[in-house]
Amino acid sequence: MHRRQFVRSAALAMALAAACANPASAQLGEQPIRIVFPFTPGGSGDGLSRLIADKMRAELNRPVIVENRTGAGGRIGVQAVKNAAPDGSTLLLVPIAPVAVYHLVYKSLEYDPFTDLAPVSQVATFDFGIAVGPSVPAKTLKDLVTWAKAHPKEANYGTPAAGTLPHFLGALFGERAGLDFRHIAYKGSAAALTDLIGGQIPVVVTTTSDLLPMHKDGKLRVLATSDAKRSQFLPDIPTFQEAGYDLTATSWYAVYAPAKTPPETIERLNKAIVNAVKSPDVQERMLTFGLQPTGTSAAELEAIMKRDASFWAPAVKASKFTPDK
Repeated sequence: MHRRQFVRSAALAMALAAACANPASAQLGEQPIRIVFPFTPGGSGDGLSRLIADKMRAELNRPVIVENRTGAGGRIGVQAVKNAAPDGSTLLLVPIAPVAVYHLVYKSLEYDPFTDLAPVSQVATFDFGIAVGPSVPAKTLKDLVTWAKAHPKEANYGTPAAGTLPHFLGALFGERAGLDFRHIAYKGSAAALTDLIGGQIPVVVTTTSDLLPMHKDGKLRVLATSDAKRSQFLPDIPTFQEAGYDLTATSWYAVYAPAKTPPETIERLNKAIVNAVKSPDVQERMLTFGLQPTGTSAAELEAIMKRDASFWAPAVKASKFTPDK
């Protein structure tokens, strides 16, 4: 009897010692880390989630899985992370819109991105481009404005969907250029670009990466890109600023945890995520997705989030967009 008690006591002591010797595991929990990506599999955001998950798995020595929790334009996935335990085992990898734009669009949002989520790290940025098809003779953005004013009934622009950043960016450009620039929503960039090339629509605004292949093939012409500096993928194309329009806009992907996640857990997760983003093989893959690797601190992400929410507010207003629900 005494021997069995001794063995049990020794086993308990060893378990406690192991927990104390591995504070990262104790802090982050023993279950797998779940990265919620609130959109369907495939595409650059989903691929980015899986690249980061693989690197975190190796660094933290624990399972890291990606879960595609889709629905309501990403809102379902955000809600799932909002309601998760703040123990570092559930993360959200999300583009800008659900966390810095939706509160400007929806009168009733099921979460407050500024109080229900804890910033961890911005991981990538990307920009947008404005392109014309063969039906428009414009070679520059100024040419496009001149053409649109001369052909007001044809001054339409297509985007991947209503209520997206390309939609809002096109509306803001139209306002600043003095155009009655009417929006046409498509179901994805591919459909919009097909109509652009076919001459059914004169202009498309979407991500630069979606425009790149057809621009290089001469099927469309990108007239400007939206970042503060020229896109490394299209170094010969001017920015909106260079083309004479005071407009700079980028989008991004970032990682969040549930609110009230302990600061030391956020710090540890941030370190693993930034190390993943900074690794050469991940950076190389991100560039093939049309993404610029970043890897910020949690505080930097919080500042970026507030800044961009302020930037997109007038763009949302200019679009006059009202969601169905």
